Amino acid sequence: MATKDEGAFWSIIGYLLSGFLIWGGIGWLADHFLGTHILFLVGMLMGTVASLFLIWIRFVKE
Repeated sequence: MATKDEGAFWSIIGYLLSGFLIWGGIGWLADHFLGTHILFLVGMLMGTVASLFLIWIRFVKE
């Protein structure tokens, strides 16, 4: 029988990577189309914060 904590490590890694890729990608696209250079960094930071928030909601706040 699988427990809830067995896949926690890979779930956390998945949350972090998806936050970087999705929000960083949105920031990169916005930079590309708007001609700016800061939105990629903003997207990466937003992805990090959103990922850490989801990790906190799922694994810490139980």
